[in-house]
Amino acid sequence: MKRAELVFIPAPGIGHLVSKIEFAKQLLDQDNRFSITVLVIKPAYRTNVDEYIHSLVASGSRIKFIHLPHVDPPPQEIFLRSIEKYFADLIESHKTHVKEAIINHVLPNSSSIPIAALVVDMFCTTMIDVAHELGVPSYVFFTSGAAFLGFMFYLPKRYDQLGTEFRESDHESDIPSYVNPVPTSVLPSFVFNKEGGHVCMVNHGRKFKEAKGIIVNTFLELESHAISSLLDHEIPPVYTLGPLIKLKSQTDFSIGGINQAQHEKIMKWLDDQPQSSVVFLCFGSRGSFGAPQLKEIALGLEQSGHRFLWSIRCASSDDKFAVPSDCMNLEDVLPQGFLERTSEIGMICGWAPQVEVLAHKATGAFVSHCGWNSTLESLWYGVPIATWPIDAEQQINAFEMVRDLGLAVELRLDYRVGGEVVMAEEIKKAVECVMQGDSEVRKRVKEISEKSRKAVMNGGSSSASLGRLIEDISRNMVLVEK
Repeated sequence: MKRAELVFIPAPGIGHLVSKIEFAKQLLDQDNRFSITVLVIKPAYRTNVDEYIHSLVASGSRIKFIHLPHVDPPPQEIFLRSIEKYFADLIESHKTHVKEAIINHVLPNSSSIPIAALVVDMFCTTMIDVAHELGVPSYVFFTSGAAFLGFMFYLPKRYDQLGTEFRESDHESDIPSYVNPVPTSVLPSFVFNKEGGHVCMVNHGRKFKEAKGIIVNTFLELESHAISSLLDHEIPPVYTLGPLIKLKSQTDFSIGGINQAQHEKIMKWLDDQPQSSVVFLCFGSRGSFGAPQLKEIALGLEQSGHRFLWSIRCASSDDKFAVPSDCMNLEDVLPQGFLERTSEIGMICGWAPQVEVLAHKATGAFVSHCGWNSTLESLWYGVPIATWPIDAEQQINAFEMVRDLGLAVELRLDYRVGGEVVMAEEIKKAVECVMQGDSEVRKRVKEISEKSRKAVMNGGSSSASLGRLIEDISRNMVLVEK
């Protein structure tokens, strides 16, 4: 194969961008005949995407970035009714700009180098139409796991049979990509949404079948059952390339830039703690709780007696688009005297360098929202999770980790934003359980940690899958004419 260009179209969010960039780096390291251009869609709300991209450019990355023109976002009322419909409309409004960027900027800059494929995010499936128009193969980059990919293929089949959304009173579902029947209580909230959310996800599931292949951020040794369930002639080839995680977290960002002082303070505190003695609580870039729940978490931690590092973020009461920010008045949201009573065993922070915390020898467990990137990071470093999902597909991720894979401790599987307050006693018991040094879960997590590292090494399952993907792209390379 001669040199070839790949065009990446990530969804507008840091969680989707980071894993896609890690894949791009892996691809360039494996085969230097590829060039990669990333088309950046501006998020509707403020994130740290710009800072992250700036750090990549400053580091001399071979990846090129084209920022697409601003498009007026859909009305906020749509966001409030269905976040899935809102983002589907937002992505749809960028189709013309994507095609023009490829024709006017990517092709002239690549001269005679052909475009080998468009790699589109799992939420950017409308861009598969652009690939069709340009006569270019498309691949879907799926940022979650293989089991959830199987669920996405299950959605259109169920919808064709029943023609309606799920109901919270529905019985459990037999979904081929999960080992056990899936309770309705752990299904993503969008399946109950009658304002377009469910239909949007059904449509994504249908569009996946138009792709030349699907790239999944997982590995065979983690999700062997789910991956086997996807060996269906109606499903495009699935390439498992994970874990695709950002291991060097010196470029971790808080909103508005690197919080170096906070970073140093956290790492120094961890350095002073005994090995595997700290439970780390962190709930993702959009995870936050109200004061009643924060008080119960505080009481549960104090009663457990374990050392803790707790990332607390507070949501804006006015701006639904705003990302949670550091809490300025902790005394107002925590039990009276808590900070003084736990000063010898605990540290509370806002932003936290999650990868470095999980990698630290002092970290013994992780109370997590079960976002897929966070799940893979915890497994990579051999840190067991206590599950506390909040939104998106996190509930069904938690279910898979606890019930199907035995790799996590159940704190909650079915918690949702605005749900009932989880009481201190329940939190205390989960923390005590996940911190047990000789538990079966901890042993299994250590084993899968070793397997995750072998998967990406030369000869490993993910490395072999990457080789097959490169072969497939090479075979189907075409030259796009203006």
